[in-house]
Amino acid sequence: MSDALAGADGLLRCPWALSTEDYVAYHDEEWGKPVHGDDALYERLCLEAFQSGLSWITILRRRPGFRAAFADFEIAKVATFTEADEERLLGDPGIIRNGAKIRATVANARVLAGWAPGELDELVWSFAPDRATRPAPEKLADVPAVTDESTALSKALKKRGIRFVGPTTAYALMQACGLVNDHLADCAARDAG
Repeated sequence: MSDALAGADGLLRCPWALSTEDYVAYHDEEWGKPVHGDDALYERLCLEAFQSGLSWITILRRRPGFRAAFADFEIAKVATFTEADEERLLGDPGIIRNGAKIRATVANARVLAGWAPGELDELVWSFAPDRATRPAPEKLADVPAVTDESTALSKALKKRGIRFVGPTTAYALMQACGLVNDHLADCAARDAG
C-alpha cells in the first residue's frame, strides 16, 4: 500500500507535499522535473547547500530573496562578488545568513566560471542512474537519502573544487533536478514530468 495521500483536489501526492500550498506547487510543478543549464543547476546546488540542516520550506519561501541576493545565480556574475559583497549578504534578511554557505556559494561560482559552457550540466547528468532499473517507491521509507550515484557525484564535484556538496546534498539535487524520480508510485506527479 502506497504512502501517497489525497490533496484537497483529490489528487494523490507524496505526503510531504501536502503541508502547505507552497509545497504543493513546488511538488507538482518543479520537483523531479529535468533541469538543465549550468546556471540553473548552480542555483539548485546552492539552494540545496543552504537547506542543509533546515527545512526545505524555509529555502523555498526565501528563494526570491536568494535570487535577488545572488544575481539570479548567474555564475559569471556571482564569481565577481567580493568580500564586501559577502559581508553585505551576511546582513541580508531575505536569505539564510550563514557565512560558510555564503562563502561557498561565491567560491563555487568562481570555480564554475572557469569551466566550459555546459560542463556542469554534463558532469551532473553523467551521474543519473537508469530510470528503467529503479522501481517506483511505494512508501517514503523506500526513498533513500544517499545512493552510490550521489556519493560519486559528491566526490566528483569536490574533486573539481566545489564546496558544501556532500552525498545527501548531491542526492537532494538529483531528486530536485529530475536525475531520479522519487515521486511515489501512486503520486499524480510521478509521470507528469
